[in-house]
Amino acid sequence: MAAMFVGSTAPASALEAVAAEEVQYREAREELVAVIENRVREARAYLRKSELDPRVMTAMATVRRHEFVPEDLRFAAYENRPLPIGLGQTISQPSLVAMMTDLLELPTECKVLEVGTGSGYQAAILGEFCTEVYSIEIVEALGLRARETLADQGYENVRVRIGDGFAGWPEHAPFDGVIVTAAVDEPPPPLVAQLHTGGRMVIPLRRASGYEELVVIRKNSDGSLAERVIFPVRFVPFTRDRH
Repeated sequence: MAAMFVGSTAPASALEAVAAEEVQYREAREELVAVIENRVREARAYLRKSELDPRVMTAMATVRRHEFVPEDLRFAAYENRPLPIGLGQTISQPSLVAMMTDLLELPTECKVLEVGTGSGYQAAILGEFCTEVYSIEIVEALGLRARETLADQGYENVRVRIGDGFAGWPEHAPFDGVIVTAAVDEPPPPLVAQLHTGGRMVIPLRRASGYEELVVIRKNSDGSLAERVIFPVRFVPFTRDRH
């Protein structure tokens, strides 16, 4: 056992405290997974299923959400609710992240585009089972912080770019899935164009009345689009770079 502590200058009590904290976080993630499973059952009429893709649930049990929230909010990291991450932005509630990820219906070895990196949590969930994840964040401070956090957590398959997500990331298209984490009036045409045939886009759309709905858009083999409304949501507005 002594070999575990070679080179460490921290006292044993400090190491024990860190280990105990990690156990608490792991147990909190397990409890969160149970909460998500219950929320999925409650939403089965909207989702048309009562269980999510096992890959998604494994990711929810694995990703360290507390690393993606401000340090003073880590005590609430595994509660099923959104949390502020600064600059007027939030990290979505975990059950919504899980459902949106599942709605992409991603194939094995998937390549995904995310518009609206935020804290990087959604990108990390995707990074757990996708081969390539490309994420765009328009708020530079958030994007740089997310890039650093994702790198620290070992997500070498996730790339973050600072910029306007409306145009997507054409040099890496087509994508098996596109996920948008901000409300917009209509799907940005460049994102639709970068979607692989048979691929899906999950996006919150703002209706004329101001009402927002989570929508899944599937690109058919003939290029036409099939739209399916899931349920009402509330997201931060989609931001454009007007310069």
